[in-house]
Amino acid sequence: MDQKRLFVAILISLAILVGYQFIAARYLPHPTVPQTTATTTGTPNATSAGTSGAIATSGPPAAAAAAARAAAPRVAIDAPSVRGSLSLLGARIDDIVLTKYRVTEAPNSPDVRLLARAGTKHPYYAQYGWSAAPGEHVALPGPDTIWTASAKTLSPGHPVTLSWNNGAGLTFHIALKIDDNYMFGVTQSVDNATQAAVRLFPWMRIRRDYTPPLSGYYILFEGLTGVAHDRLQEMGYPKAKSDAKGKADNVAYQATSKGGWAGFADKYWLAAAIPDQSIPTTLRYRYIPGGDGHYQVDYVPAAAQTVAPGGSAQMATHLFAGAKVVDLLDRYEAQLHIPQFDKAVDFGWFYFLTKPIFYALDYLNALLGNFGLAIMAFTVCVKLLFFPLANYSYRSMSKMRLLAPKIQAMRERYKDDPQKQQQEMMALYKTEKVNPASGCLPMLVQIPVFFSLYKDIFVTIEMRQAPFFGWIHDLSKVDPTNLFTLFGLVPWHPTAISPFLHLGVWPILMGLTMFLQQKLNPPPPDPMQARLFQFMPILFTFMLARMPAGLVIYWTWNNLLSVTQQWIIMRRTKLARPGLART
Repeated sequence: MDQKRLFVAILISLAILVGYQFIAARYLPHPTVPQTTATTTGTPNATSAGTSGAIATSGPPAAAAAAARAAAPRVAIDAPSVRGSLSLLGARIDDIVLTKYRVTEAPNSPDVRLLARAGTKHPYYAQYGWSAAPGEHVALPGPDTIWTASAKTLSPGHPVTLSWNNGAGLTFHIALKIDDNYMFGVTQSVDNATQAAVRLFPWMRIRRDYTPPLSGYYILFEGLTGVAHDRLQEMGYPKAKSDAKGKADNVAYQATSKGGWAGFADKYWLAAAIPDQSIPTTLRYRYIPGGDGHYQVDYVPAAAQTVAPGGSAQMATHLFAGAKVVDLLDRYEAQLHIPQFDKAVDFGWFYFLTKPIFYALDYLNALLGNFGLAIMAFTVCVKLLFFPLANYSYRSMSKMRLLAPKIQAMRERYKDDPQKQQQEMMALYKTEKVNPASGCLPMLVQIPVFFSLYKDIFVTIEMRQAPFFGWIHDLSKVDPTNLFTLFGLVPWHPTAISPFLHLGVWPILMGLTMFLQQKLNPPPPDPMQARLFQFMPILFTFMLARMPAGLVIYWTWNNLLSVTQQWIIMRRTKLARPGLART
C-alpha cells in the first residue's frame, strides 16, 4: 500500500469528521430564540384508571393568577453554592442562582440563573404534590395552595417543612433540606386523622415553560435526559414535541422501573428529579402545547401509597439543581446510589476513553494549577505512551525519505510495467525493512485521543472559563485574536461576513508546526498528491481556528514534540546509514 495515499486518505477523513460541525452543521435547521409567555402548571388530578397517578398538564392561567403568584410568600434559600427562594404558593422551587459561576468572564457579570419563576422570561421550576387513587375523593393541595413554612430560610443544617391541612383530617407535609452544593432532599408525607384509609400518589416534576435556545453542536446533547431500566434515555426538545403529538396526557416517553433519575440537561447545568430508588416509579417526558411550548419530566410511584387511619405515609426523593461538576456527580452517585448519574455530562459514545482522559486532565490541573499546562503535560504522557510505536514509525519514514531517490529511479525504470515496478519496490522495502504504511500509525492512534480530548474541553464545566496564559482566558472557547483584524488594530468584525474569517495566533502556530512536520516527511511521488499534501496545513489551520483554544494548544504542542522526536530519529538514521540514499 502506498504510504502517501493512505496518509492523505486519513487526513481527508479526519478533516471531514472534525469539519462537519463547523461546515455542514451550521446550515442545518436550529431552534430559534423563543418569545416566552407567562405560564404555569395545572392542578394535579385523580387518575382515571389503573394504579398510576396522573399529573395534570394544563396550559397558561389568567393574568390574575400570575399576579397572585408574584405576591405569594416565599422561603429564602441560602447555601454556599446557591441562593434563591421557593414559593409557598403551590410548593415550587423556582428561584435558583448558582453563586460560583458567572455568565461571562467579566468581573461584573451576573451569576448564572438556573431556575426561574413563572411569569418571568424563562419559567423553569420543580414542584411537588399528590394525586388521588381511583375512587378516592379527597381535597388535595394544588397550584393555588398556600403552604405554611416552619422557618423563613432553608440552608445547610437548617431544614424547612411546608405544611397544609385540607380541613378534612389530612395534613400534607413537604420537608426540605439542602447540602453545601446542589442537592435538595425532599420528603413528602401525609398524616391521616380520619377513620378511613386513603390511597394517594405523591409526585414530583420539573417543568420548563419555554423552548431554550440550543448550542447547535452535534457532539453535545441538550434536552430531556435521565436513566430508566439502567439505560440513558435522551430526548431533544424537537423530538419531545413530535413524539407527544396526539398522545394521551402529552406523553412523549414513559417507563416504569426501580431507581433512576431524569431532568433537563443544558451544556453545563442540570435540573434532575431523583425518585425513591427502592420502589418502582413511572417516569414520563411530556410536551404540552401552548405559548412557546412546555416541557415536563415527572415521577409518580407505580403503586399508590395507603395512608392508614391515624397513621402516616411518606416518600423521600431528591432534587439536583446546579452545575454538572464531574467529581460532585460521582459522589452523589456513590452516596445516594443513583445509577449512572455521571452521564448527565455528555461524555458521548467513547465514555470509556473520554472520562478517564478527563480524570487525567483534572488530576494534572490539581498538580499544576492550570488546565492549559495540564493539557500540555497530558500530551507528553500520550507521547511517552506511544513512544515505541512513534519511534518505529519515524524510523520507517526516515528510511523512506532516504530511499526516495531509489524509488523514483525505479518508477522511471519500470514506468511501462506497473506490476514489475510494484514487485521491485516491495522487494526494496523488504530488504531495507521499511513499512510504507507505518507513517500513518501515530495519526491513527491519536484520533480517538483527539476526539475524547475535544469532548472533555467542550462539555465539562471544569474547562469552562479556565484560563491559560496571555490572551487565552477560556480554554473552552476559540482563540479570541484574529489575523484579519491585524490582532485588534483594525476595528471591524470580519466574522459577520464569514465565520471562516477568524484566525487566531494559536491556530497559526499550529499550522506552522504542521507545515514543519510535513517537511520532515518524504514527499509523495505523485505530483497531484504532493500538491494536495501541501494544502493540508492550511486546511487544518482554518478548521482548528473554530475549535476550543485548549484543543489547538494540544495539537500545536503535540506537533512540536513530534517534530523534535522525528528530527532526532531522522538524524540518527541518516548517520547510521550514510550510503542508503545513493542510487
